[in-house]
Amino acid sequence: MRHSREPGMLLDIASYARRGPGDRVQLAQEEIQLLSRTVRRAPEVIVKVLTKGGRDLKAVGRHLSYLSRDGEVGIETDDGRRLREEGVEQELLEDWDLDVEEVRRTRELRSRPGSVRPKLVHKIVFSMPAGAPPEGLLRGAQAFARETFGAQHRYAMVLHTDEPHPHVHMVVKAVSEEGVRLNIRMATLREWRREFARHLRAQGIRANATDKAVRGSTRANLSDGMYRAMQRGASRRILVHMRSPGMEREAASEASSRKSLMHTRAQVERGWLAAAEILDHQGQRDLAWYVRRFTDTLPPVRTDRELLRRAALRPGERGPPEQELTR
Repeated sequence: MRHSREPGMLLDIASYARRGPGDRVQLAQEEIQLLSRTVRRAPEVIVKVLTKGGRDLKAVGRHLSYLSRDGEVGIETDDGRRLREEGVEQELLEDWDLDVEEVRRTRELRSRPGSVRPKLVHKIVFSMPAGAPPEGLLRGAQAFARETFGAQHRYAMVLHTDEPHPHVHMVVKAVSEEGVRLNIRMATLREWRREFARHLRAQGIRANATDKAVRGSTRANLSDGMYRAMQRGASRRILVHMRSPGMEREAASEASSRKSLMHTRAQVERGWLAAAEILDHQGQRDLAWYVRRFTDTLPPVRTDRELLRRAALRPGERGPPEQELTR
């Protein structure tokens, strides 16, 4: 699997404020481009791993059937085929030898009682905000998959356009052809976002990949159902969620959460202002102005409960819209 080593691909904005006094700091061109995309609010890519399912043949088959809409939508495979017929999921299960993998895994579990059943496949979603060209998104996902998984991990994908934002579902075999298991960590996701955004830009699509704290964004850690309820303004469901045991416990630590968020925000603001000074020294005065303006317009810091309370209000009571809820 390829790992990016390109400079400037990770925007560690707080590091700019940690430079020693009198240092002559020069930003690389890749860093300047990344700063420019961020302060001009280029659309952020979304890469999400679906955690449920994928641990047995029936669950994988159901997911593949859902992706193909029972054969109505073509599934593209890693070997260039486009499968579009009923029962395509069974063909993929056999082609990937997932039945053999499940038997081998079952034997291992019997020899180690209490072990957690590992996944047969990883289910990943690649998307962009509404307005992104679907075919360009698909080509970006294709390039990402070829470069990231290549001939190591079998994979299949499908483009869905039945929601306002186009998205590509990808199913990746968890164990490579050499028997190496793919483990997805937070660092893996960060790298995948950067690489996916790079491939989208190669397709002429404005795309960026930065951490939400760098953009001054906060959002509640919600299930997909709760997130959609917030987008619809379904206040009753939101209020019920706020009264759940987990959220009640969180209320007691809200002051601590706010303190942590404020500390992070202070670091981010210092980093942005330090970046503006560096840009001034390099003659990038227009971009330095955008950076300062971006810093001045960062949204207010709000805890998860504060975001939920705002979402539970009727639309007319919310006041001016703010870009706080991102995924």
